[in-house]
Amino acid sequence: MSKRQERDDMLLGIFDTMRTVAIVGASAKPERPSYMVMKALQSHGVRVIPVNPGLAGQTLLGCTVYASLGDIEDDFDVVDIFRAPDAALEVVREAIRLMDKKDIQVVWLQLGIRNDQAVAEAEAAGLIAVQDRCIKIDYERLVP
Repeated sequence: MSKRQERDDMLLGIFDTMRTVAIVGASAKPERPSYMVMKALQSHGVRVIPVNPGLAGQTLLGCTVYASLGDIEDDFDVVDIFRAPDAALEVVREAIRLMDKKDIQVVWLQLGIRNDQAVAEAEAAGLIAVQDRCIKIDYERLVP
């Protein structure tokens, strides 16, 4: 099996079980990638929970915005990170701390975001880690 097929199989496994995605770095601006990803995931029936301390308490695409992952009351299984590479590590560490309280299975660093230490820590904690890929693009490419 090719590396691409292995990666696609892993991504399909994520998408098969993905129910709720916390979008860290969510933006209220429709032209921003995080907004487009939230809207696309919602159109595919995936629940999204926006996270942005500057917008906390507001509503974005019909969803309450939270200041941090720890403030989210409901379970979520994927953490999709739209933050600078150096900030991604702390988001991953917060996700690791919350694993026992939430149903977090995956941390996803969006296209253009690479942090090998964050990925290594996530995987060491038992999470699936994806970096430098767009969840919207991969979802729409792989899920009919």
